[in-house]
Amino acid sequence: MRTLVPKALRRGDTIGLISPSSHSAYPEKIRQAVTYIEKNGYRVKPSVHLNRIDTDPAIADEEKLHDLHAMFEDPEVRAIICLRGGAGASRLLNKIDYRIIAENPKILVGYSDITALSLAVFSKTGLISFSGPMLATELHGPSPYTEEHFWGMLTSPSHARTFRNHESHAVTCIRKGAAEGRLIGGNLSVLSSMIGTPYMPAFGDTLLFVEDINEPAYRIDRMLAHLENAGLLADCRGILFGQFSHEPGESADDARLEKVFNYYTAHTKSCVPVMRGLSYGHIRNLMTIPVGVRCRMEISDTSFNLLAIEPAIAG
Repeated sequence: MRTLVPKALRRGDTIGLISPSSHSAYPEKIRQAVTYIEKNGYRVKPSVHLNRIDTDPAIADEEKLHDLHAMFEDPEVRAIICLRGGAGASRLLNKIDYRIIAENPKILVGYSDITALSLAVFSKTGLISFSGPMLATELHGPSPYTEEHFWGMLTSPSHARTFRNHESHAVTCIRKGAAEGRLIGGNLSVLSSMIGTPYMPAFGDTLLFVEDINEPAYRIDRMLAHLENAGLLADCRGILFGQFSHEPGESADDARLEKVFNYYTAHTKSCVPVMRGLSYGHIRNLMTIPVGVRCRMEISDTSFNLLAIEPAIAG
């Protein structure tokens, strides 16, 4: 597949805002995120239906599609950032005019439920998108690590040459080795639901990265079994497990989860490197990952490296 690489952001550019998934119950966070973006030297253009609530999916989908298409068609807009995750993006996939996106390649940022949109856009157009912070979840008050990776990734073609894990996220080597492939992944729950659809990219040349939140080990097990039964894990060239976090008050089942990861690692080819602990997930210190970029991963008992071998952004 020929990849489309969006142009880098420059100070003074306009950033469009859309909400293809859930709305935010905290409008103050949206205002704070807009102020934050403007203080960094960019103009902000909210979509017509940003954060609108409609309980009728048909009406909601029509509004979300209008905003998505309008932002890609708008010559003034250079990047598009999603409001938050939640639910709803998957309903849009068979209604999107992918021709509009292919003819107007731009930066698209979002994670969690936006995984559906990112994977579909790459599958249908080859456009590199960015699985990273959103308005109402991180950009209203990002950590230094989050903003360094976010702005670096979107403005500097050289930034993605090396991905640096946050110091608080310990890396575990599940199987040592090195591999090259395209970074494909996102939220595991959303990704697994896309299996069997025309919106899932091919896995034959893939470094799979996944995360999730508030999912017990048995559900993670079930979703990974679905990937294995569909033949996708066998096609992966490498696997990067991110942060499988829990909301306050929710208990983590790390011991069982470790066994689950080890189990599915054993079912992949012996040459496939596997690591756990990537700074990616529903966490404060969030790495921005370019979906579809070709990278090289190297993991051993003492070191971990993730290097881009092609540009994620055009200068």
